[in-house]
Amino acid sequence: MRRVLRIGHRGAAGHAPENTVAAIRKGIALGVDFVEIDVRRTADGVLVVLHDETVNRTTNGKGRVDRLSLQEVKKFNAGNAEHIPKLEEVLKVAAGKVGLMLELKVKGVAQQTVEAVREAGFRDPVIYASFLHDELKHIRTADPGASLLVLFGGLSRASVAHAVKYGPYVGLRHDKATRPLVDSFHRVDLRVFVYTADVPSDIQHALSLDVDGVISNFPERIASQ
Repeated sequence: MRRVLRIGHRGAAGHAPENTVAAIRKGIALGVDFVEIDVRRTADGVLVVLHDETVNRTTNGKGRVDRLSLQEVKKFNAGNAEHIPKLEEVLKVAAGKVGLMLELKVKGVAQQTVEAVREAGFRDPVIYASFLHDELKHIRTADPGASLLVLFGGLSRASVAHAVKYGPYVGLRHDKATRPLVDSFHRVDLRVFVYTADVPSDIQHALSLDVDGVISNFPERIASQ
């Protein structure tokens, strides 16, 4: 039976504050193949790991991260005394232990993200993911050998043809994935990941579709096949 990749969502956000070093370490401890994190940029141009536009939901601070300096961002408590990490910190924590899925949340960070990975000497697998498909084109320009994951929320008949331009990975909402859809991506040699499946029945449904990877806040629930 094919082995399905286990991807910890925002580290392993079911167990520790999302997108923090603690969550990433928890994902590593759970034996995931990749940890998925979100990349944004501060007002002073530093890449940090944060999902939302603002720090409001995940920290005790307030404001848009792109209008806050790194020094300001670092003062906020992201839960359990964790802070919003720089991408550079995450690369150090993950090095030699786990692959990274870097989801680019904003335009204009592709080149800087590729350079950060290079400068860190990160040798484990990296997958660059985004709903901003033009940003993936910029990743490919910066690193022609990069592995890309094109994320879809909604789908159309043109999605398969569109995804082929990127590859080799596609990310689908777990509740939108169907066997015919997964098969159609497989026929053009694309590997399919689903997000974000947490409930055991949703994970089992995803596995029944022969997906190649499952992204979950509770990655230990994904049977390693």
